[in-house]
Amino acid sequence: MKSLMKQNNIPKLTLGGILVTLGVVYGDIGTSPLYVMKSVLQGNGGLEHVSENFILGTLSLVFWTITILTTIKYVLITLKADNKGEGGIFSLYTLVRSRAKWLIIPAMIGGAALLADGMLTPAVTVTSAVEGLKLIPQFQDIFGNNQNNIIMIVIIIIILLFFIQHIGTDFIGRMFGPIMFVWFSSLAIFGVINIAHDPTLLRALSPHYAISILFSSDNKMGFFILGSIFLSSTGAEALYSDLGHVGRKNIYTTWPYVKVCLLLNYFGQGAWILSVKNNSSFYNHEDLNPFYQMIPDAFLIYGIIISTLAAIIASQALISGSFTLVSEAIKLNLFPKLHTMYPSSTKGQLYIPSINKILCIVCIGVVLFFKNSAHMEAAYGLAITVTMLMTTILLFNYLLKKGTPLVLACFMFLFFAMFETSFFLSNVVKFTHGGFVAVIIALVIILVMYIWNRAHSIKIRLTENVPIEDYKDQLNRLRQDDSQPLYANNLVFLTSCGKPHEIDRKIMYFLLDKRPKKADVYWFVHMSVTDEPHQAEYSVDTFGTSYIVKVNLKLGFRVEQKLNVFLRQIASELVKNGEIELQSSTYTTMPGRKLGNFRFVLIQEVLSNESEISSWDSYILRAKFFIQKFTVSPTSWFGLDTSDVYIEKVPLFIGHPKRITLTRIDK
Repeated sequence: MKSLMKQNNIPKLTLGGILVTLGVVYGDIGTSPLYVMKSVLQGNGGLEHVSENFILGTLSLVFWTITILTTIKYVLITLKADNKGEGGIFSLYTLVRSRAKWLIIPAMIGGAALLADGMLTPAVTVTSAVEGLKLIPQFQDIFGNNQNNIIMIVIIIIILLFFIQHIGTDFIGRMFGPIMFVWFSSLAIFGVINIAHDPTLLRALSPHYAISILFSSDNKMGFFILGSIFLSSTGAEALYSDLGHVGRKNIYTTWPYVKVCLLLNYFGQGAWILSVKNNSSFYNHEDLNPFYQMIPDAFLIYGIIISTLAAIIASQALISGSFTLVSEAIKLNLFPKLHTMYPSSTKGQLYIPSINKILCIVCIGVVLFFKNSAHMEAAYGLAITVTMLMTTILLFNYLLKKGTPLVLACFMFLFFAMFETSFFLSNVVKFTHGGFVAVIIALVIILVMYIWNRAHSIKIRLTENVPIEDYKDQLNRLRQDDSQPLYANNLVFLTSCGKPHEIDRKIMYFLLDKRPKKADVYWFVHMSVTDEPHQAEYSVDTFGTSYIVKVNLKLGFRVEQKLNVFLRQIASELVKNGEIELQSSTYTTMPGRKLGNFRFVLIQEVLSNESEISSWDSYILRAKFFIQKFTVSPTSWFGLDTSDVYIEKVPLFIGHPKRITLTRIDK
């Protein structure tokens, strides 16, 4: 087994790494103060129904939600479930999928819900930030109190945000950290200014207030207040998903600072609410947002600008995360192959044009459908509770696989599942108020994942393979047959057969029966995606010949599948080792060239009408072939755009169809 590349880019703890972590990891959870307390107030009937007991209970719920879900579950436990330094729900799945086949279900559901959340986050965060403009008198004088003006500004920002994705975000990424540092520092300062008026609010750190408010008459929402409280931890999953980008040590170092800044701001908002709860001038204030109201008037414009920048950064982080998530799903055969670009040298930075367009259209659609952030919050949160629950299921299996005592693993599972189920049930009530949007998006993604994974399983299970040894002599005679024209010096086939000494029967049929293809060397390449994110290794078997090579490529689920580049490296090493012969080229621009031309054959299946399979499996395969029409071509996916490629379409005969025999009759 030889390595194609070396990977040693696990981020280390540095000042630059700390700034990048602030910019990449905490965008979503860092912008939650924009809408959490606002949502709580609106759900309880407005400022006039607020009591000190209600605010103490709310702040206590926020503190313990962030502590239990984010600090304990994700920072202290889940971050340790890394896959060679990589995190995220699909990385976690690759660590535990050997335990049981059914674990693909929580992985698919969690991944789909996370993608749905990525489509909603830009809409709700940018809208919440821009709505602060309505508090500026000059803006009101020029544009009036028309929400359509806010919508137009939000849509323009979203379009610009998605437009810049294709150029990469190296330059913007350098700005993210310092801006988010200023943002979190501002959150803390604004919070301290207001807490100074009522420092007794810090007693809300006691869990007593969190528990009592759930059963208090001051809380008109009752148990369902948790739906608004949960918004304070919606970015917790990003801490795990971005583990591979920034490293565990950088997250450990920055999270305490981020958490303190967030809590100071929440408590500052609570202090402001209590200071004005008897001021009737605020009772009829439309879209009252404590975050902006608590900012001193002299700093309001600054607050709106930094909030908008933070919202854009949060959106950018979710967009980049969506690209990574889809890329991992593709490598795991959970998603169709899509054209992927790598516009910058930053680790993990990639760009998928089709996903970018879909995200942009959905985000704009969400803004136009809901029209303001208050309505969007109804759709927000439901999806991410599902992702957290699925992560808990996978994490439980990971703990068991690592040898954690069953009693301890079960306790941790039940503890977190209890909390997350409570948040899920409190968010279910949002379904008819907008949550159905997140559910519909997630269900569409799950359907695509199911079709793709199921179709792959059907094909692998029923496709016929044959031993390569049985055809050694025929291939040897063919390559020496002077009556046959040379088809290529190196003829390369991609095979789905992972067995070392076998090959797809359809490949041999194409090679020998459909006009024999003469070549100097016949290559059969099998690619397998491994659980290690950056693995890039290969093994070869020449079957004791110099003209047959079976290559098994083992590529990590985050490695780009550049078949052309990899195969030339492998071929050069085999020539150097004397395992295949030198190939002289009469005509060439490269003196001393050791290899002749390469021709790649990609075989595409079409479902035969003679196939005998169940109706459901037939629908699955036809759905896959339909979706495939809108995806990237195999030529582009395997990096063969500039190579000599022949695409052969063959009928996919599955099962054992009944043959009709004709009977001859006399005239």
